[in-house]
Amino acid sequence: MAVRSVLRALRSLGPSFKRTGHLEKWLSLSGGLAGMLGVLLISEAQLGLNASAGLVASMGASAVLLFAVPHGPLSQPWPVFGGHLVSAVVGVACAQMITQPLLAAGFAVALAIGAMAYLRCIHPPGGATALTAVAGGDAVHALGYHYVVTPVMLNAITILFIAVLFNYLFPWRRYPAVLAHSYEEQRMAVVAKEKSAE
Repeated sequence: MAVRSVLRALRSLGPSFKRTGHLEKWLSLSGGLAGMLGVLLISEAQLGLNASAGLVASMGASAVLLFAVPHGPLSQPWPVFGGHLVSAVVGVACAQMITQPLLAAGFAVALAIGAMAYLRCIHPPGGATALTAVAGGDAVHALGYHYVVTPVMLNAITILFIAVLFNYLFPWRRYPAVLAHSYEEQRMAVVAKEKSAE
């Protein structure tokens, strides 16, 4: 009885009880590894690994979305690319215009959320990208608005490129979602054609 109550309580919190197979889990893991290695190489080259820790963290969160839920609305190319870029611009602006670090950090995340909402590119890791522009330390601050291009834009393009290539190898995981839908439509057409031939 107590186990059922706990399960009912967990369901009310919204966790997914959808099961995935071992293959899907290993593919997510492998894609995340490939995506993060690309991002780490770029970040380390641009900032040094210690200085880029915050940015790497936001891209790590993007990797979870891109490789564990590649068809989710927050995982699609525009939210990933636009969300990181607009958040980087907002974060740098706050870092340069607001002298009190706590206020700058708070405003950076809040304004990034607003900008992503208006531009229809909500991507939660973008909040961390904005925060990193403020709290990322001297190496990040020294970049100024160059932070938007390298490493943020370059990392976003890298992880998107890897997500497209990696997920394309598996028809049910094709990324972006439009490619998966097109595969599913083609598969359904073949099944319908086979049924009509019988």
